[in-house]
Amino acid sequence: MNRNPRRGTVLTSLQIQLEREHTRNGLADWPAHALDKLRQRCHPAVVPSDKLDQLRALLRSYGSCLVAYSGGVDSVFLAQVAHEVLGARALAAIADSPSLPRRELENALAVAREFNFPVRVVQTAEFANPDYLANPANRCYFCKHELFEELAPLARAEGFAVIAYGENASDVGDFRPGAQAAKEFQVRAPLKEAGLTKAEIRELSAQLGLPTADKPQMACLSSRIPYGEPVTEEKLRMIEAAENVLKDSGFYDVRVRHHELKSEIRNPKSALLQHLARIELGATELPRLLANGLSARVAESLKQLGYAHVTLDLQGYRRGSLNEPTRSPGVQGEGKAQG
Repeated sequence: MNRNPRRGTVLTSLQIQLEREHTRNGLADWPAHALDKLRQRCHPAVVPSDKLDQLRALLRSYGSCLVAYSGGVDSVFLAQVAHEVLGARALAAIADSPSLPRRELENALAVAREFNFPVRVVQTAEFANPDYLANPANRCYFCKHELFEELAPLARAEGFAVIAYGENASDVGDFRPGAQAAKEFQVRAPLKEAGLTKAEIRELSAQLGLPTADKPQMACLSSRIPYGEPVTEEKLRMIEAAENVLKDSGFYDVRVRHHELKSEIRNPKSALLQHLARIELGATELPRLLANGLSARVAESLKQLGYAHVTLDLQGYRRGSLNEPTRSPGVQGEGKAQG
C-alpha cells in the first residue's frame, strides 16, 4: 500500500496503474481477459526492504553521482532515489539524438520537473560514427560508448565521483553490448548491484508515486531496424511518426519494425528502395486494430509517411522479434537487445 501525496489517498500499485489505464484508453472498452492480464501484471510484489536500503547505501557511498537518464522505468527510479539520498550532489543527464523520440524527451524532462531532480540534456554524436550507422549486432555498444564518452568529462568537470546507469538484476544474462561500454568507462549499475529486478523497480516506483511505474519498455528508435540494414535519420523519423499514429489511437504496447524492400525487377543496378512497416501491438490490443475499419485508417496514415507496405504481426509485440531468424541456440539471451 502506498499513500500517494499527489492524491492524498491510499493506493496499491495495481490501483494506480488501473487508474492510468482508465485515463489512457477507457477501461469500459477493455475485454475481460485484458483486464485480468493487467491485474496479473500489476499485482503488488513484495520487495524486500533491504534491497532499497542497500540501493540507498550504495548511492550514499558514492558521495556524488551522475545518472545516465532516459526517462524510462529504471533511470527515473534511479534518478529519484539518487536525488533523495544525495540532493544537489546528484545530477541526471539525458542523451539527445535522432534515436530518441521527441515525446520521450519531453516526458523525461517533465518527470524531472515534477519530482524536482535536476537534469541536463547532452547532445551525443553516434550518428557521426559509421560503425553505429552500419547497424551491427553490437550497435548498442557504440551508442553507449558515445554516451559515456560525453558523460565522463562532464562528471570530471562538475565533480561527480561516480557515473551510474539503469541496468538491473533482470538484465543479467541478456545480450547487452552496452554493458561492455559501461565496463570500459567504469560506470556503476547500482540497481543490479542491489539485486533489484524490473518487477521490483516497478513496484517501488509505484510506492514513490512515479508515473513511470507502469510505463511500457521503450528502446531507442534504431532498435526497430533489423541488424545489417543501415540506420538513417529518415528511417527514424518515419518510425517515430508511425508509432505516434498508433499511440494517438490509444494503443499501449507499440512497435513499428522498419524493413527495407528492394525492387530489382526492371533494373538490378538501380534497385528501388521501398519501406515496409511491420506493426507489433500487445496481444490483447490486436482485436481493436482489426475492428471498425481502424486498420485501414492506420495503414493509410503510415503510407502517407512513406511506407509502401503496412503489415500486422499476428504474434504481437515481443522483445527481440527482429532477431528471431538469426538467434543462435548456444548464445544465452541473444535477441533480447533489440527492443
